[in-house]
Amino acid sequence: MVDIKVDMEQQRHVIVESQETEKEEVKPQKTKRVASLDIFRGLTVALMVLVDDAGGEWPMIGHAPWNGCNLADFVMPFFLFIVGMAIALALKKIPEKLVAIRKVILRTLKLLFWGLLLQGGYFHDLDKLRYGVDVNRIRWCGILQRIALAYLVVAIIEITTRRAQSEGLPTGWFSIFKLYCWQWVIGACVLVVYLATLYGTYVPDWNFVVQNPDSVDFGKTLTVTCNVRGNLDPPCNAVGYIDRQACTKNSPYEGPFRDDAPSWCWAPFEPEGILSSISAILSTVLGVHYGHVLIHMKDHSSRLLHWVGMGIALLVLGIILHFTDAIPLNKQLYTFSYVCVTSGAAALVFSAFYILVDILNLKYLFLPLEWIGMNAMLVYVMAAGGIFAGFINGWYYEDPHNTLIYWIKKHIFIGVWHSTRVGTLLYIIFAEILFWAVIAGLLHRLGLYWKL
Repeated sequence: MVDIKVDMEQQRHVIVESQETEKEEVKPQKTKRVASLDIFRGLTVALMVLVDDAGGEWPMIGHAPWNGCNLADFVMPFFLFIVGMAIALALKKIPEKLVAIRKVILRTLKLLFWGLLLQGGYFHDLDKLRYGVDVNRIRWCGILQRIALAYLVVAIIEITTRRAQSEGLPTGWFSIFKLYCWQWVIGACVLVVYLATLYGTYVPDWNFVVQNPDSVDFGKTLTVTCNVRGNLDPPCNAVGYIDRQACTKNSPYEGPFRDDAPSWCWAPFEPEGILSSISAILSTVLGVHYGHVLIHMKDHSSRLLHWVGMGIALLVLGIILHFTDAIPLNKQLYTFSYVCVTSGAAALVFSAFYILVDILNLKYLFLPLEWIGMNAMLVYVMAAGGIFAGFINGWYYEDPHNTLIYWIKKHIFIGVWHSTRVGTLLYIIFAEILFWAVIAGLLHRLGLYWKL
């Protein structure tokens, strides 16, 4: 009887221990951050600050006026690629579809709110301390709005078409494409719809009212003659953007308009319009695929072989399409060749960070970028959005230009180097990017993050 009682006690102890183990297994684990992805995100935010603030003095790093691809033209696709990878990594932790959809919708609304707040017209000119909303001219589209649209569409696709994460990955290089075949089918449909709209839409003559007070035709209603279909030139393409190359004095870079610039140069335009945002979804789809590779392939060599091989293929395809004049590189139109080149570049840059950080363990070399990447929204709003600079500029002595930022830029950077271009570049690197890296690092030590 004693032996039986002891056995019963041991069995009960084993059962209780087993139940406790099951509870621990059900309990969700804390998500481990991917350092190389944070560093890549931090680099992209830093690039945005650099090209936005240094583009005036260094026009060659600014946006290409029409066809082509400059440094600034990689920022948006890099963001969308990173968002795609984050979707794959984050949603695999949320198996319940309704919970995941609710989180996706909430985050989309937050992105839209901040996009409208920063770019909708509330902060017209931070340097001149002009704030307010002109409802007639409010900008409904923008950077965060485009990210919100791509995030919503791709995340819903990921949630509704994904298979069980426990499903083993079949052998073969194309097995991961088969596992998520429906996502590629939907991506192909997006591409077909965009190309059919871009090349099949008839563009009639159109009118606009010149709203720029610097134009001699200010207030007049002008007419642009088109009557074409499938035209990718600036005034008559289906997306409806403006070719700055034919407008500016220092073409192909941004700047004041030439005296003989065509009349349509003065027409209002939207750099992140609806039609081009449809094509931008493809950048996020490619990012999701790279996240799937990170999830399913467990060794470094398999991941890198897939990432680098696909990245090079995308780059080559995009370059061939551009230089054969089949589909030119164009950010304003967000052409397929532009998707290929920028996504291929994003793939190779991320792969390089993965090698340096996750394989060679050189993470300490990129700590400032990692800190920015972990608090990317904070740096975007305060630095790229100019909110912090606008607040500091609101405090001046006697003259609105006599501010702390102006004094630091003029006397510490420009004055020392006796060059506006070099001084501006160094100011942006050390007084903006590095400054916010330190702030983000301090917040990281305190465990404080701005999450949407």
